[in-house]
Amino acid sequence: MTITPPALSVFETLESEVRSYCRSWPAVFDRAQGSRMYDEDGHTYLDFFAGAGALNYGHNNPVLKRALIDYIERDGVTHGLDMGTTAKRAFLEAFQDVVLRPRDLPYKVMFPGPTGTNAVEAALKLARKVKGREAIVSFTNAFHGMSLGSLAVTGNAFKRAGAGIPLVHGTPMPFDHYLDDTVPDFLWFERLLADQGSGLNTPAAVIVETVQGEGGINVARPEWLRGLAALCERHDMLLIVDDIQMGCGRTGSFFSFEEAGITPDIVTLSKSIGGYGLPMSLTLFRPELDVWEPGEHNGTFRGNNPSFVTAAAALDAYWTDGQMEKQTLARGEQAEEALRAICAEHPGAGARHRGRGLVWGLEFADKARASAVSRRAFELGLLVETSGPEGEVVKLLPALTISPEELDEGLRTLARAVRETA
Repeated sequence: MTITPPALSVFETLESEVRSYCRSWPAVFDRAQGSRMYDEDGHTYLDFFAGAGALNYGHNNPVLKRALIDYIERDGVTHGLDMGTTAKRAFLEAFQDVVLRPRDLPYKVMFPGPTGTNAVEAALKLARKVKGREAIVSFTNAFHGMSLGSLAVTGNAFKRAGAGIPLVHGTPMPFDHYLDDTVPDFLWFERLLADQGSGLNTPAAVIVETVQGEGGINVARPEWLRGLAALCERHDMLLIVDDIQMGCGRTGSFFSFEEAGITPDIVTLSKSIGGYGLPMSLTLFRPELDVWEPGEHNGTFRGNNPSFVTAAAALDAYWTDGQMEKQTLARGEQAEEALRAICAEHPGAGARHRGRGLVWGLEFADKARASAVSRRAFELGLLVETSGPEGEVVKLLPALTISPEELDEGLRTLARAVRETA
């Protein structure tokens, strides 16, 4: 289809230059349902972006929409700070019964604020409070948020530079495969911890993503994650898993760390935990770490009750029978097969694919190629973004509820975009 960029006058004249996605996708979107978005000119787009992972159940999911409308129409509480409400109680009970108990996870639940970076800030603050230490270890190419504490444990130089001040008390270590498997896992990390002359203060915690989404779809092996958990235990460091983008079923299981068989000390969730795209985040931690004083960490919008309603509805609809995990893994195999074929079709492009569940990346040796593919995909009616430190990876993040036919359509469009940008 042919898409004519709209006159974005008010966006260009009034909105800040910081806007980004609208530059890649110059359309004015008007409606969305399931895995489709529609602009005001009537063009249809297949969405392989899913709100950067906030829409695992698709746009305007009818089950979640019905629960939300019913709640609003009966004048249910919208804003509740951390007051007890029927909506919050229903969510906590559902989360306990559907997610925590079946996995034998002992976590307490904290509502730190509406966004992912709120959850990370709370996790870092709690780790430092518990251990009485300042240092946090993170990993190369990590992304944990845009507030100062989260930026201090983020790897991207462009994002870090936006802080405008020194980002301190964070030390990066090599993520899995960062050194091309030429060095044993954690050799450098363990050596620094053991050496009194290394200059590394004993960390309070280590924070890690099991799959680095913004960092380029870098997938940690289960054995690497188990090794990290064991290292943390040996050296009295808390293990924080940032599951903000990869949790809520994105990799198959509800938590992305389940495959590795580990139990982190602290877990952060956001994005799709609210189900409908409404702001919500959680910081989960072992009960013995719950050393907060009342009100010591708070936020005005930590009690977004409509999010509790849709979150509970999502758990009930998709996580009580085990089918969502099976479906996601099956769709993931479908995506992997198509990406393998694309790489085989373009051997000279140095293309490589990697991922888990329904998060996949297609990396090109020519780092500018990914952006060209993304632009052409948009012209063909497919929304995909790029990731990686130099935007060298086309990132696929479709809704978990996408049909096999829609997934195939999008993958065929992607293959065409790659072919037409060769």
